Amino acid sequence: MSGPIGMFDSGFGGLTVARAMIDLLPAEDLVYIGDTGRYPYGSKALADVQRFSHELAHSLIDDYGAKAIVVACNTATAAGLDELRAEVDVPVIDVIRPGAKALVSTTVTGRVGVIGTVGTVKSGAYVRSIADTGVPVALSSAACPGFVEFVERGQTSGDEVTVLAERLLAPIVDADVDALLLGCTHYPFLARVIGDVMGPGVTLVSSADETAFAVRSRLTEVGLLRESTTPGRHRFASSGDIDVFRDLGSRLLGPELDATEPWPPGPSST
Repeated sequence: MSGPIGMFDSGFGGLTVARAMIDLLPAEDLVYIGDTGRYPYGSKALADVQRFSHELAHSLIDDYGAKAIVVACNTATAAGLDELRAEVDVPVIDVIRPGAKALVSTTVTGRVGVIGTVGTVKSGAYVRSIADTGVPVALSSAACPGFVEFVERGQTSGDEVTVLAERLLAPIVDADVDALLLGCTHYPFLARVIGDVMGPGVTLVSSADETAFAVRSRLTEVGLLRESTTPGRHRFASSGDIDVFRDLGSRLLGPELDATEPWPPGPSST
Protein backbone atom coordinates (compact mmCIF):
# COMPACT_ATOMS: atom_id res chain seq x y z
CA MET A 1 0.00 0.00 0.00
CA SER A 2 1.19 3.52 -0.72
CA GLY A 3 2.09 5.99 1.99
CA PRO A 4 4.96 5.75 4.47
CA ILE A 5 4.95 4.64 8.07
CA GLY A 6 5.32 7.80 10.14
CA MET A 7 7.37 7.78 13.33
CA PHE A 8 8.29 10.40 15.89
CA ASP A 9 10.37 10.72 19.04
CA SER A 10 11.81 13.52 21.12
CA GLY A 11 15.16 12.97 19.45
CA PHE A 12 17.41 10.04 18.64
CA GLY A 13 15.98 7.31 20.85
CA GLY A 14 13.28 6.24 18.42
CA LEU A 15 16.01 5.34 15.94
CA THR A 16 16.23 2.03 17.80
CA VAL A 17 12.65 1.39 16.69
CA ALA A 18 13.38 2.70 13.20
CA ARG A 19 16.31 0.29 12.92
CA ALA A 20 14.06 -2.63 13.85
CA MET A 21 11.40 -1.45 11.39
CA ILE A 22 13.85 -1.12 8.50
CA ASP A 23 15.23 -4.60 9.19
CA LEU A 24 11.82 -6.29 9.58
CA LEU A 25 9.91 -4.35 6.91
CA PRO A 26 12.48 -3.42 4.25
CA ALA A 27 9.84 -2.65 1.60
CA GLU A 28 8.09 -0.01 3.69
CA ASP A 29 8.67 3.69 3.20
CA LEU A 30 9.48 5.44 6.47
CA VAL A 31 9.37 9.03 7.70
CA TYR A 32 10.96 9.76 11.07
CA ILE A 33 10.75 13.06 12.92
CA GLY A 34 13.16 13.69 15.78
CA ASP A 35 11.85 16.62 17.84
CA THR A 36 15.32 17.66 18.97
CA GLY A 37 14.30 21.31 19.10
CA ARG A 38 12.14 20.49 22.15
CA TYR A 39 13.87 17.50 23.74
CA PRO A 40 14.05 16.00 26.27
CA TYR A 41 10.40 15.10 26.83
CA GLY A 42 10.98 13.18 30.04
CA SER A 43 11.20 16.23 32.29
CA LYS A 44 8.35 18.17 30.68
CA ALA A 45 4.71 18.35 31.78
CA LEU A 46 2.63 15.55 30.29
CA ALA A 47 0.20 18.12 28.86
CA ASP A 48 3.05 19.67 26.86
CA VAL A 49 4.24 16.27 25.66
CA GLN A 50 0.69 15.43 24.62
CA ARG A 51 0.50 18.66 22.60
CA PHE A 52 3.83 17.95 20.92
CA SER A 53 2.66 14.42 20.07
CA HIS A 54 -0.51 15.66 18.41
CA GLU A 55 1.44 18.22 16.35
CA LEU A 56 3.91 15.61 15.14
CA ALA A 57 1.30 12.95 14.38
CA HIS A 58 -0.87 15.35 12.40
CA SER A 59 2.16 16.59 10.49
CA LEU A 60 3.14 13.05 9.56
CA ILE A 61 -0.35 12.48 8.17
CA ASP A 62 -0.98 15.88 6.57
CA ASP A 63 2.52 16.75 5.33
CA TYR A 64 3.92 13.31 4.53
CA GLY A 65 0.83 11.17 3.87
CA ALA A 66 1.61 8.63 6.59
CA LYS A 67 -0.63 5.53 6.53
CA ALA A 68 0.22 4.65 10.14
CA ILE A 69 1.84 6.37 13.11
CA VAL A 70 4.41 4.82 15.43
CA VAL A 71 4.85 6.78 18.64
CA ALA A 72 8.49 5.77 19.13
CA CYS A 73 8.76 7.52 22.48
CA ASN A 74 7.81 6.06 25.83
CA THR A 75 7.17 9.47 27.41
CA ALA A 76 4.83 10.50 24.61
CA THR A 77 3.03 7.17 24.85
CA ALA A 78 2.68 7.55 28.60
CA ALA A 79 1.22 11.04 28.12
CA GLY A 80 -1.86 9.35 26.67
CA LEU A 81 -2.75 8.19 23.18
CA ASP A 82 -6.51 7.69 23.47
CA GLU A 83 -7.27 11.23 22.30
CA LEU A 84 -4.78 10.94 19.43
CA ARG A 85 -6.24 7.64 18.30
CA ALA A 86 -9.70 9.22 18.36
CA GLU A 87 -8.52 12.18 16.28
CA VAL A 88 -6.80 10.38 13.40
CA ASP A 89 -8.07 7.76 10.98
CA VAL A 90 -4.81 5.78 10.66
CA PRO A 91 -3.46 3.07 12.97
CA VAL A 92 -1.43 4.40 15.92
CA ILE A 93 1.08 1.96 17.44
CA ASP A 94 2.84 2.61 20.75
CA VAL A 95 5.99 1.16 22.33
CA ILE A 96 4.75 0.48 25.87
CA ARG A 97 2.42 -2.47 25.37
CA PRO A 98 4.82 -4.48 23.17
CA GLY A 99 7.59 -3.88 25.73
CA ALA A 100 5.41 -4.96 28.64
CA LYS A 101 4.47 -8.21 26.89
CA ALA A 102 8.11 -8.96 26.09
CA LEU A 103 9.16 -8.32 29.69
CA VAL A 104 6.71 -10.72 31.31
CA SER A 105 7.53 -13.42 28.76
CA THR A 106 11.26 -13.10 29.53
CA THR A 107 11.32 -13.44 33.32
CA VAL A 108 11.87 -16.76 35.04
CA THR A 109 11.77 -15.64 38.66
CA GLY A 110 8.85 -13.25 38.30
CA ARG A 111 10.91 -10.32 39.58
CA VAL A 112 11.14 -7.67 36.86
CA GLY A 113 12.25 -4.08 36.54
CA VAL A 114 11.45 -1.09 34.36
CA ILE A 115 13.55 2.03 33.93
CA GLY A 116 12.41 5.15 32.11
CA THR A 117 12.24 8.91 32.17
CA VAL A 118 10.70 10.74 35.11
CA GLY A 119 7.54 11.36 33.09
CA THR A 120 7.11 7.76 32.00
CA VAL A 121 7.70 6.26 35.45
CA LYS A 122 5.50 8.86 37.16
CA SER A 123 2.64 8.17 34.73
CA GLY A 124 2.36 4.53 35.83
CA ALA A 125 1.88 3.49 32.21
CA TYR A 126 4.12 0.44 32.51
CA VAL A 127 2.53 -0.62 35.77
CA ARG A 128 -0.86 -0.64 34.03
CA SER A 129 0.38 -2.33 30.86
CA ILE A 130 2.19 -5.06 32.79
CA ALA A 131 -0.89 -5.62 34.94
CA ASP A 132 -2.99 -5.86 31.76
CA THR A 133 -0.92 -8.86 30.62
CA GLY A 134 -2.37 -10.86 33.50
CA VAL A 135 1.04 -12.32 34.33
CA PRO A 136 1.78 -12.14 38.08
CA VAL A 137 5.13 -10.41 38.53
CA ALA A 138 6.84 -8.30 41.18
CA LEU A 139 7.71 -5.02 39.48
CA SER A 140 10.37 -2.51 40.51
CA SER A 141 10.60 0.82 38.69
CA ALA A 142 13.21 3.57 38.63
CA ALA A 143 13.47 6.89 36.82
CA CYS A 144 16.82 7.58 35.18
CA PRO A 145 17.20 11.31 34.59
CA GLY A 146 20.35 12.11 32.67
CA PHE A 147 20.44 9.01 30.46
CA VAL A 148 18.66 10.71 27.56
CA GLU A 149 20.98 13.70 27.67
CA PHE A 150 24.05 11.45 27.45
CA VAL A 151 22.64 9.69 24.37
CA GLU A 152 21.66 12.97 22.74
CA ARG A 153 25.28 14.10 23.13
CA GLY A 154 26.55 10.86 21.64
CA GLN A 155 28.18 9.85 24.94
CA THR A 156 27.17 6.21 25.43
CA SER A 157 30.11 4.94 27.47
CA GLY A 158 32.75 6.14 29.90
CA ASP A 159 33.14 6.80 33.60
CA GLU A 160 30.50 9.53 33.82
CA VAL A 161 27.78 7.34 32.34
CA THR A 162 28.81 4.36 34.46
CA VAL A 163 28.79 6.31 37.73
CA LEU A 164 25.32 7.69 36.97
CA ALA A 165 24.05 4.24 36.01
CA GLU A 166 25.37 2.69 39.22
CA ARG A 167 23.55 5.30 41.29
CA LEU A 168 20.25 5.23 39.42
CA LEU A 169 20.06 1.46 39.00
CA ALA A 170 20.91 0.63 42.62
CA PRO A 171 17.24 0.07 43.64
CA ILE A 172 16.72 -2.28 40.70
CA VAL A 173 19.89 -4.20 41.51
CA ASP A 174 18.74 -4.52 45.13
CA ALA A 175 15.37 -5.88 43.95
CA ASP A 176 17.17 -8.89 42.42
CA VAL A 177 15.30 -8.80 39.13
CA ASP A 178 16.12 -11.19 36.31
CA ALA A 179 14.64 -9.08 33.48
CA LEU A 180 14.87 -5.33 32.98
CA LEU A 181 12.82 -3.39 30.45
CA LEU A 182 14.56 -0.40 28.93
CA GLY A 183 11.47 1.79 29.10
CA CYS A 184 12.85 4.60 26.99
CA THR A 185 13.85 4.23 23.35
CA HIS A 186 17.12 6.04 24.08
CA TYR A 187 18.27 3.47 26.62
CA PRO A 188 19.31 0.64 24.22
CA PHE A 189 22.20 2.89 23.19
CA LEU A 190 23.40 2.55 26.81
CA ALA A 191 22.76 -1.20 26.94
CA ARG A 192 26.40 -2.14 27.48
CA VAL A 193 26.77 0.14 30.50
CA ILE A 194 23.38 -0.87 31.92
CA GLY A 195 24.16 -4.55 31.39
CA ASP A 196 27.51 -4.23 33.14
CA VAL A 197 25.87 -2.57 36.15
CA MET A 198 23.00 -5.06 36.35
CA GLY A 199 25.21 -8.13 35.93
CA PRO A 200 25.06 -11.23 33.72
CA GLY A 201 21.99 -12.70 35.44
CA VAL A 202 19.69 -9.95 34.16
CA THR A 203 18.21 -9.97 30.66
CA LEU A 204 17.73 -6.54 29.13
CA VAL A 205 14.49 -6.17 27.18
CA SER A 206 14.08 -3.51 24.48
CA SER A 207 10.68 -2.70 23.07
CA ALA A 208 12.11 -1.83 19.64
CA ASP A 209 11.88 -5.28 18.05
CA GLU A 210 8.53 -6.02 19.68
CA THR A 211 7.14 -2.73 18.38
CA ALA A 212 8.27 -3.57 14.85
CA PHE A 213 6.45 -6.91 15.08
CA ALA A 214 3.35 -5.10 16.37
CA VAL A 215 3.48 -2.72 13.40
CA ARG A 216 3.73 -5.59 10.94
CA SER A 217 0.80 -7.36 12.61
CA ARG A 218 -1.36 -4.23 12.62
CA LEU A 219 -0.62 -3.31 9.00
CA THR A 220 -1.37 -6.86 7.91
CA GLU A 221 -4.62 -6.82 9.87
CA VAL A 222 -5.90 -3.66 8.15
CA GLY A 223 -4.52 -4.49 4.68
CA LEU A 224 -1.85 -1.78 4.61
CA LEU A 225 1.32 -3.91 4.53
CA ARG A 226 3.43 -3.18 1.46
CA GLU A 227 4.35 -6.29 -0.48
CA SER A 228 7.27 -5.44 -2.75
CA THR A 229 10.84 -6.43 -3.53
CA THR A 230 11.78 -2.78 -3.98
CA PRO A 231 13.48 -1.31 -0.89
CA GLY A 232 11.54 1.41 0.85
CA ARG A 233 12.53 5.06 1.02
CA HIS A 234 13.61 6.41 4.38
CA ARG A 235 13.30 10.09 5.28
CA PHE A 236 14.50 11.73 8.47
CA ALA A 237 13.57 15.16 9.77
CA SER A 238 14.53 17.17 12.83
CA SER A 239 13.06 20.22 14.56
CA GLY A 240 16.56 21.13 15.75
CA ASP A 241 19.95 21.34 14.04
CA ILE A 242 19.65 19.06 11.00
CA ASP A 243 23.42 18.68 10.58
CA VAL A 244 23.83 17.50 14.17
CA PHE A 245 20.91 15.12 13.73
CA ARG A 246 22.38 13.67 10.54
CA ASP A 247 25.87 13.23 11.98
CA LEU A 248 24.90 11.67 15.30
CA GLY A 249 21.87 9.86 13.89
CA SER A 250 23.89 8.12 11.20
CA ARG A 251 26.30 6.84 13.85
CA LEU A 252 23.41 5.50 15.92
CA LEU A 253 21.19 4.13 13.12
CA GLY A 254 23.51 3.33 10.24
CA PRO A 255 23.99 4.29 6.59
CA GLU A 256 20.26 4.66 5.91
CA LEU A 257 20.37 8.01 7.68
CA ASP A 258 22.41 9.90 5.11
CA ALA A 259 20.38 13.12 5.05
CA THR A 260 18.11 15.10 7.36
CA GLU A 261 15.32 17.51 6.47
CA PRO A 262 14.04 20.38 8.60
CA TRP A 263 10.75 20.02 10.45
CA PRO A 264 8.21 21.51 10.08
CA PRO A 265 8.65 20.95 6.35
CA GLY A 266 8.70 23.72 3.80
CA PRO A 267 6.07 23.90 1.05
CA SER A 268 8.30 22.06 -1.45
CA SER A 269 9.63 19.31 0.82
CA THR A 270 6.78 16.79 0.60
